[in-house]
Amino acid sequence: MSEPIQVTGMILSVMPIGEYDKRVVLLTRERGKISMFARGVRKSNSTLMAATNPFVFGIFTVYEGRSSFTLVSADVRDYFMELANEQPGVYYGFYFLEFADYYGQEGIDETMMLNLLYVSLKALLSHRFSNHLVRRVFEIKILTINGDYTPEAQDMSPQARYACRYVVSAPIDKLYTFTLKPEVLTELEHLMDQYLHRVIDKKFKSLPILEMIDGS
Repeated sequence: MSEPIQVTGMILSVMPIGEYDKRVVLLTRERGKISMFARGVRKSNSTLMAATNPFVFGIFTVYEGRSSFTLVSADVRDYFMELANEQPGVYYGFYFLEFADYYGQEGIDETMMLNLLYVSLKALLSHRFSNHLVRRVFEIKILTINGDYTPEAQDMSPQARYACRYVVSAPIDKLYTFTLKPEVLTELEHLMDQYLHRVIDKKFKSLPILEMIDGS
């Protein structure tokens, strides 16, 4: 068996396998999006039960197989457990995870997307920004990272255009440093809804809930 390796990442999704196992999808800095099997973690005495849930961020020790990885241990840096009590914030969080899963690729450096996930979840929890704004900033930046962002329209207001260009060019740690007037945010939301409908060919499971919450 190969030597174990360490990857830094965040859990995007979890699926129960058999009676006691889980299949975990993880976005990592070093290996991109990977699938790993977590053996026996659904047993009541498993020390990894809490470490194999969506949103968990940390350093994971894994064995690499031909088509998947096997979890050995986890050094959790943030469980984001408080997000579960945030209504409707937790649904925005699941939407972000689905978006990252959609774009995540195997075998590449995903540092920027991982960092974007982390700071966006922190922004949801900070209560300094509306969930609506955090969502749209996240969307613009993840599209930019993955080469899909070109939604500017000729009839955009100067304020909306400036906000878009700022998010496109700003470093990840400076994204959530501004607010928008309600009418500008509404304009940005309308623009992004139209654009995402054209460029994303998947209906995220969390999106109907967000549309109901946002009144879309």
